[in-house]
Amino acid sequence: DVIAYKNEGNSLKALKKFLDDSHIVVYDAIGFAPWMVENEAQRKAGFDQMKVEMEMMSELGCVRIAAPSSGVPASVPLDLFKIGERYKQLLDLGRQTGVMPQLEFWGSSKVFFSIAQALMVAAAANDPDVHILPDIYHLFRGNSGFESLKMINGKILDIIHFNDYPSSIPREQQKDSDRVYPGDGVAPFKEIVADLSNMGGTKILSLELFNQEYWKLEPLVIAKTGLSKMRKIVS
Repeated sequence: DVIAYKNEGNSLKALKKFLDDSHIVVYDAIGFAPWMVENEAQRKAGFDQMKVEMEMMSELGCVRIAAPSSGVPASVPLDLFKIGERYKQLLDLGRQTGVMPQLEFWGSSKVFFSIAQALMVAAAANDPDVHILPDIYHLFRGNSGFESLKMINGKILDIIHFNDYPSSIPREQQKDSDRVYPGDGVAPFKEIVADLSNMGGTKILSLELFNQEYWKLEPLVIAKTGLSKMRKIVS
């Protein structure tokens, strides 16, 4: 969206002023650069893309960007030690730009779907600035479960995507569009919130929904509803 905004002839400086005037802080962003792939040429292009996206986010005052497994083919098993090395290189890029990559896993991915893999990559990177970005839906969808949150040092988790999932659809069949508002599904939020609190550090709760029924509503209505439900969960 930001790239499209720029390509239409708009400036990031103007966008930053709009954000500031509106008292909006951009805490995180996502791009889909193929930084994790095995193909060297594609990976280089992915790092180049990530650098551009990091620099754009820096101009907007955003200090984080998600780093998912975009472009990794399902037919190629991941060497998590190698991915750790690549993530460390990405962290070096983050230190240069001031925008740190948050390692994200997708529960429906065939190759990088579990918090266990993310923690392995973070450990293999052997870097003080590693961060992971969990998502309630992805923890469920990829069968990670939630007990692993008890193992995490709060310093490596700044932000978590908040949403929920229904009980009426088998786990393996659930799609992004099946997500519901936090508290409207069956996620164990009492335990999740306790674990987030116990691990230490301030946590940013990021509402992330792809439910097309919600798209029929005004964005402000969705935002207010989601915020109200998240506040109820953590109160």
